[in-house]
Amino acid sequence: MPVRTPDPEPGDNGDEREPLGASFSGASGTPNPNPGWLSEVELAEARRRLPMIYVEALPVRTDGMGAVTQVGILLRATPLGEMTRTLVSGRVRYGETVRDALFRHLENDLGPMAFPLLPPSPTPLTVAEYFPLPGMTAFHDDRQHAVSLVYVVPVTGTCEPRQDALEVTWLSPQEAASDALSDEMEGGRGTLIRLALASVGALR
Repeated sequence: MPVRTPDPEPGDNGDEREPLGASFSGASGTPNPNPGWLSEVELAEARRRLPMIYVEALPVRTDGMGAVTQVGILLRATPLGEMTRTLVSGRVRYGETVRDALFRHLENDLGPMAFPLLPPSPTPLTVAEYFPLPGMTAFHDDRQHAVSLVYVVPVTGTCEPRQDALEVTWLSPQEAASDALSDEMEGGRGTLIRLALASVGALR
């Protein structure tokens, strides 16, 4: 089964038309209203030549002391109709701050009423490097070389997944770090979950 860094933005006015740094004009010669956006063919070409920048977020619920009590794991359907578990994830657009990208993907995947508490600093807890060739790191994406900034983000509202996220399952930190869940995660993200939970002291 192909393992990929998710691009959960169908219906987000672009799907695979993610912006990079190149401007181009339309067929009429007039300036393109979205300079830097690429067609699917151009994006595939860029992926062969450039690393793609992503943000990934592990949504959590915390108690009054700030300790993690629940971990949100997304269920997605792949283009082939297979079910897989994953994190909130997506590309950083050209001209977009990391904070804005993080908020956009949390809202896309968890709904507008999730009310995420974004960290005061955009410094990630770790950087995950995905390569198209397995074995270079713990993480694999068969389409591309992707560099992902990873965060743990508390959410305080109601999560109603949309876009291509079918549901969010809330697990205890121990369940989220289990081998059973890791086997269901794509691209080596079971390792990423353990790193994220350890960074906030949720694993004992």
